[in-house]
Amino acid sequence: MLRFNILVLACLSYATLLFVVAFWAEKRAEAGRLGWLRSPMIYTLSLSIYCTAWTFYGAVGYAVRSGLEFVTIYLGPSLMMIGWWWILRKLVRIGRVQRITSVADLISSRYGKSTTLGVLVTLLAVIGTTPYIALQLQSVALSFAVFGVNDPSGAVLPDLDKTALWVAVGLAVFTALFGTRNLDANERHHGVVTAIALEAVVKFLALVAVGAFVVWGLGDGIGDLMAKIDASPVAQHPIQGTRWIALTMLSAAALLTLPRMFQVLVVENSDESHLFTAGWAFPLYLFGMSLFVIPIAVVGLEVLPAGSNPDMFVLTLPLHADHRLLATLSFLGGFSSATSMVIVAAIALSTMVSNHIVMPIWLSAQGKGGATVSGDVRRVVLYARRLSIFGVLVLGYLYFHFSGGSEALASIGMISFTGVAQVLPAMLGGIFWRGATRRGAILGVVTGFVVWAYTMFLPSFGAAAGFTPGLLEHGPLGLSLLRPQALFGVTGVDPVVHAVSWSLALNTLLFLLGSLFSFPRPVERLQGAQFVNVFEHSGSTRSWSHGFAEAEDLLVMAQRILGPSEAQALFQSEALAQGKEGYLPDTTPEFIERLERELAGSVGAATAHAMLGQIAGGVVVSVEDLMAVADETAQMMEYSSQLELKSEELSRTARKLREANEKLTALSIQKDAFLSQISHELRTPMTSIRAFSEILRDGGAAGDLDAASLERFSTIIHDEAQRLTRLLDDLLDLSVLENGQVSLNWARDNLHDVISRAVNASAEGRAMTIRRNEIAEHIAIETDPDRLAQVFINLIANARKYCDAPTPELRIETRRLSDDRLQIDFIDNGSGIPKDKQTVIFEKFSRLTDHAKAGGAGLGLAICREIVANLGGTIAYLPGQGGAAFRITLPRVRARG
Repeated sequence: MLRFNILVLACLSYATLLFVVAFWAEKRAEAGRLGWLRSPMIYTLSLSIYCTAWTFYGAVGYAVRSGLEFVTIYLGPSLMMIGWWWILRKLVRIGRVQRITSVADLISSRYGKSTTLGVLVTLLAVIGTTPYIALQLQSVALSFAVFGVNDPSGAVLPDLDKTALWVAVGLAVFTALFGTRNLDANERHHGVVTAIALEAVVKFLALVAVGAFVVWGLGDGIGDLMAKIDASPVAQHPIQGTRWIALTMLSAAALLTLPRMFQVLVVENSDESHLFTAGWAFPLYLFGMSLFVIPIAVVGLEVLPAGSNPDMFVLTLPLHADHRLLATLSFLGGFSSATSMVIVAAIALSTMVSNHIVMPIWLSAQGKGGATVSGDVRRVVLYARRLSIFGVLVLGYLYFHFSGGSEALASIGMISFTGVAQVLPAMLGGIFWRGATRRGAILGVVTGFVVWAYTMFLPSFGAAAGFTPGLLEHGPLGLSLLRPQALFGVTGVDPVVHAVSWSLALNTLLFLLGSLFSFPRPVERLQGAQFVNVFEHSGSTRSWSHGFAEAEDLLVMAQRILGPSEAQALFQSEALAQGKEGYLPDTTPEFIERLERELAGSVGAATAHAMLGQIAGGVVVSVEDLMAVADETAQMMEYSSQLELKSEELSRTARKLREANEKLTALSIQKDAFLSQISHELRTPMTSIRAFSEILRDGGAAGDLDAASLERFSTIIHDEAQRLTRLLDDLLDLSVLENGQVSLNWARDNLHDVISRAVNASAEGRAMTIRRNEIAEHIAIETDPDRLAQVFINLIANARKYCDAPTPELRIETRRLSDDRLQIDFIDNGSGIPKDKQTVIFEKFSRLTDHAKAGGAGLGLAICREIVANLGGTIAYLPGQGGAAFRITLPRVRARG
């Protein structure tokens, strides 16, 4: 017999392997080396989370109790995958276009980005998935118990409650580590998905190995097995047509509506074409998982003692034959089946809870300024997701604890399947019927949820939930028409078929009536068109008015959700597309829609819509306008479209000319001021030099000057000459740089050392706190260290001179980009540079202060720009950072040739 302690060691080793694989995959993804991480086979194997402990352990128990009925577990999803062109392809396309993050996000986004629907579907998903999580904890606890009981030392008899608790804690930690590393839906959970793909292989090999051992190790081959099947009670179970149809439909619906399946099927899909591979490969995988179910069930009934738990035959048969290695592999297969499901379900549910419950509450608590108040929204969302993961695992454990864990695994699975299937009418109606409305969806989901809870979910707790045998037999208060398992007097129906039929029938009826007798809001109609006709329309709804949106407010909000670099890149690319490079983009309806889609990938469509609504407001297109547009002929629409394009082009050209004129006017003013200033800067030292040299000449010749006066006047002449020399050097330096005649001294250096030299060289002057991450600065760079230090010195000196904060502070942030370039930001805590000055600060004659005050001729930033350009990089001003902020981007290695 295999010792229990050795099994625990094997389990921990396997968990460590999963950690290593997940960590390695995450690092590859972060480095941009995706490669086979995005292959169709990894995607197909990730779908194997459908095969949980229910299918690994419970399918055999199901076959013992109900014969071939277990096939319905595999038949439903196989039919759905084979017909992927009809539904799955549309869901994946909608998920990509609308940046959907979960089932709740899909439903709420389709019906006018309804927060109410998002909350309802989230609650339904959490409650509906709880029994399924309990099922996984129960299966792992039972498998540990099997080994504990069979431990020859008798030292360990594991308590099911404690085992389930520790398993729940371990899974929560793993999921929190690798499932909440990012927010963007496009930044997929490559570590988790890769670990799940590995688990898919492990559980498949384990089940096939046990099956082969049963057929050829415990039996005499296929012929002997067929004879045993004919004689077994497994073959005697009758086939019930209505139950087969109901269970096949439930299994098919589960592929779409289970949060974990929607997560891997839609959210984690990186390429729509992967569905083609999954369409044939996943049914083959399911076929392999089901191939040996009947042989294991039949041989288990024959070989094992009477009363043995058929749900554990996959594990107890190898133990009975004292096949240690196979028993361990079987245990790891069951462990993989359970853990992969819990991990992905926890990720999906935590995303739903944070996006549709926590974030709306947080926004409401913050008031109208919630989208732009200080604070890291990303931190709020990540903490919410991590806490939600632990909360979901706690609920699963509590269900296991209070339900007693006595139900057969297959029965618990059916409770979850029926619960989450209640979103199916709203989902399918939403993607195929433009007339579906928010009111109909709410009525349907609520009705289906209540009927399911009353007829199936709560009865599973038995007397603990008040569902005593008397209530089940006579109904509440003696009302026989309300008996949970014989609703409205319908008797003699299988409990599962009864619950499925009533809940989905009433759900669909209320959904249809609610939609037919309510009129959708304009946003619902527009979203409906986008969802139903997703293959014809790749854009999003045009529902935003930009009259009240400020680009800087939007940037501040986007940075707190997407992160500074991602948000700035988004705004810069939009500005470039609008022909406004170097500016913040105009807050056009198209840009706000694009921003909403990006935010939706992190916090969900409904929350993103609400956050933008707080800043931008928004006026939707009226129904009358939509109907008027619909009545126009195709020719008029085409003509109008052409006029609109020409008008936009003319407006864009006029704006560019206006901005160029404004810039030229500003430069002309700066030039005049520069000429005045430069003449003043030249005349002042020249006058001093002339005056004091005359004093020295005349006074010295007459012998009227003492030694102290001679030294003082000589020093003044020397200092003024140096001042004049510096000005002339700057002019000459800029001229050489602009003409490309500069000679750079390329060398390898450490960026940290260059920054340190610059900080030390600019230490004089006004006191200022400089904050650096010196560890991140240790990067080898090939550059001209002296010229680069000159740029840094200028930026630090400017911060000392112009930062108007009471306690000046400068942050120097260094980051290595994926394309082997460096990014160095200099950000102070002052009031920043006014908008009307930001476009000319790098010009030769630019001065932000009064030209009669402060030294210098306004050449510093112009010289910095030319130096950085000659080093192969760029320097730019970053708006929306609070204070003055400059970003330098440089290649780490000198470009050759």
